[in-house]
Amino acid sequence: MGMNLKGAGFEGWRRENGRMGVRNHVIILPVDDLSNAAAEAVANNIKGALAIPHAYGRLQFGADLDLHFRTLIGTGTNPNVAGVVVIGIEPGWTGRIVEGIAASGKPVEGFAIEQNGDINTIANASRAAYRLVKHASRLKRTRAELVELWVSTKCGESDTTSGLASCPTVGNAFDRLWENGNTLVFGETTELTGGEHLVAERCRTPEIRAQFMAMFDRYQRVIEANKTSDLSESQPTKGNIEGGLTTIEEKALGNIQKIGRKCLVDGVLDKAEAPTGPGLWFMDSSSAAAEMVTLCAASGYAVHFFPTGQGNVIGNPILPVIKLTANPRTQRTMSEHIDVDVTGLLQKRMNMDDAGEALLDCMLRTADGELTAAELLGHREFSLTRLYESA
Repeated sequence: MGMNLKGAGFEGWRRENGRMGVRNHVIILPVDDLSNAAAEAVANNIKGALAIPHAYGRLQFGADLDLHFRTLIGTGTNPNVAGVVVIGIEPGWTGRIVEGIAASGKPVEGFAIEQNGDINTIANASRAAYRLVKHASRLKRTRAELVELWVSTKCGESDTTSGLASCPTVGNAFDRLWENGNTLVFGETTELTGGEHLVAERCRTPEIRAQFMAMFDRYQRVIEANKTSDLSESQPTKGNIEGGLTTIEEKALGNIQKIGRKCLVDGVLDKAEAPTGPGLWFMDSSSAAAEMVTLCAASGYAVHFFPTGQGNVIGNPILPVIKLTANPRTQRTMSEHIDVDVTGLLQKRMNMDDAGEALLDCMLRTADGELTAAELLGHREFSLTRLYESA
């Protein structure tokens, strides 16, 4: 008899917009690469503040700039964040991100370096971080029903064990969460190649199917426009090939196992967009681990499932990443990175319901505050998705 998800819940933080978070971070968010040093200095000054440096934010334009703002604003409004200090080189873009985060009701303060310099900016931003960390430390956990937990998924360093066991484990858990009414997301547009028709068949309505295929076909046009006949050494990767996956189609069929057997695709999102209701959403996204997990965090997800075959070590600054593997060698050589061991599936020591139960149990413990392996090891990968080159 499995756990009753209808009666399950977790202890988290209720944010100003009503969302429930499972972490209570105060982040120092640079608008651009030039502001990373100041952001990291503030985090060094104020213990409990977390800087999130990144490589971009200068001379972007059009849809690329819109995605940049959407990702940073979404990161700041994620329910795992209690407060934000924004630092940018210019006041205009800094203010735009502050305004976007403030719309959620979350406490946020912004600082521009131009005509102030690093030293004054760091001092002023440190005082703001001091206030926000003090504020966050006073917040109390509150009980919430499980249905309020938003869960995302993406796999990495896949091998034959991924499609046979660890991805289906996520699918088992997603089926149960979907039936429970949770808000879920999957993506990795490139890694659906050859299996996209299977996802299309799972779309709830013809309109959703058309939206999904438009996203997938857009990606195909990028490949064709760049005269790329295949994805050699990229899809599948060298690690995938070592693990026994020889084609992108094989990889896609394993990847699709993460959406289970019962889930229907209830909606389609552009990169870093937030869902507008419960159910399983598809988000157009890169298959690069840090990029996709960053987009999930920006979309508002609070916990992430990450099946791995050969052993991916990904983490995220604000989104707890729960890693599971069914590869005995990976579990033996990289056990400090693995939260859920489902090697028993291929060794006939556990069934799929047992594996799904183990993953859901780890999810509930994580939501209640238990740190994931990636958090304990300090993995805070934060990679913004770029659409095209800068101006």
